[in-house]
Amino acid sequence: MRFHEQVEVHGHLMDTGVLARVLDDVLAYGGDYRVDKIDLGRTHDDESHAVVTVGAESASRLARILMRVQVHGVNKLVPGEARMCVADADGVFPEDFYSTTNLETVVHLDGQWVPVEHPEMDCGLIVSGGRVRTVPVADVRAGDVIVCGIDGVKVVLPVSDHSTRLHGEFASMSTFSSTAAQPQAVLVKAIARQIREVKAEGYQVLWVAGRAVVSTGASRALTALVEAGYVDVLFGGNALATLDLERALFGSALGLGSPHSRRVQRGNEQHIRTVNTIRRAGSIRAAVESGLVTKGVMHAMVKAGKSFVLVGSVRDDGPLPDVHTDVVAGQRAMRAALRGVGFTVMVATTLHSVATGNILPASVPVACVDTNPSIVSGLTDRTSAQALGVVADAGLFLEQLATELVPDYRT
Repeated sequence: MRFHEQVEVHGHLMDTGVLARVLDDVLAYGGDYRVDKIDLGRTHDDESHAVVTVGAESASRLARILMRVQVHGVNKLVPGEARMCVADADGVFPEDFYSTTNLETVVHLDGQWVPVEHPEMDCGLIVSGGRVRTVPVADVRAGDVIVCGIDGVKVVLPVSDHSTRLHGEFASMSTFSSTAAQPQAVLVKAIARQIREVKAEGYQVLWVAGRAVVSTGASRALTALVEAGYVDVLFGGNALATLDLERALFGSALGLGSPHSRRVQRGNEQHIRTVNTIRRAGSIRAAVESGLVTKGVMHAMVKAGKSFVLVGSVRDDGPLPDVHTDVVAGQRAMRAALRGVGFTVMVATTLHSVATGNILPASVPVACVDTNPSIVSGLTDRTSAQALGVVADAGLFLEQLATELVPDYRT
């Protein structure tokens, strides 16, 4: 290959399969490689180190390959100094902008390594006042100074599952799911312990929840978790909040009454009446503070002074006045709510979970819960480096978790 560069990678390269994935990605992107050096750790806890020469037929393709393999913690052996270009239009990066991972990242500026603020995948890096932060393409403005190319940029993998740090036990279980080596009850207990430890460290717990939380009858469990202080931030859509509020106002959601009753006729009328009632009140918070809404998940969030971000879609009824109908504005609100989050629980919502995974740093552990094993697998693969999958009904999972975390929940 005409253009080539030496790179290195540290970690548990063999037992995690990292090195194989790196070499596969090099070939998949049209490059070639030569393994120059590999030092294998002698014990289970020792890390390995490999040096690989990566080649490509053009400088641009080589840069793309090097950016691609950085998701595995691969860095240039001689990183050099960061190169920067000025954006020439709003909402457009320079042609060869550096595309970020969600790993902890540092940039070499004026002889110093500067940490990137708020790591997030699929963004650019903007440099201002000696600081570096991620910026999504929609938010870049003409005149912004953007890092370009791979030079002077290094990533750092999160502490591995071989560590004895606080999250070590949870991380060590993240290779399992409730369909594999670990039963659901064991995973729920691990998640409960992780939530307690994160809260004890002063971090927040983010929940990403879908409408199934209400439709499976689990809103009581989630409400108890909010009231006990285990839900600091809630992400969801119009459906989650509307169904919860409908149940609070009318006693049932989408026309569903008790298990022995028939479906209430014109149930969707009740649904839109709920939306109209909240819109007349002005907001969910106003409806709670006025005494109009007296129970439910959203009521508990408002009463506890916790944050929630609702982002809608084209299929929404209404929507509620609190729902972001501009998805870019919704993404910005979600990003702003992530400050201080140390753990994330995703329950029964594929799209919102994917959106959240896209903006989460890789260092934040995640628990993904869904009845569909392929969804659980897909979410754990694309979110945190420490992601635990639980294949379970949302209602049963939340009931079990509330029982673990809230002492008097069953009484």
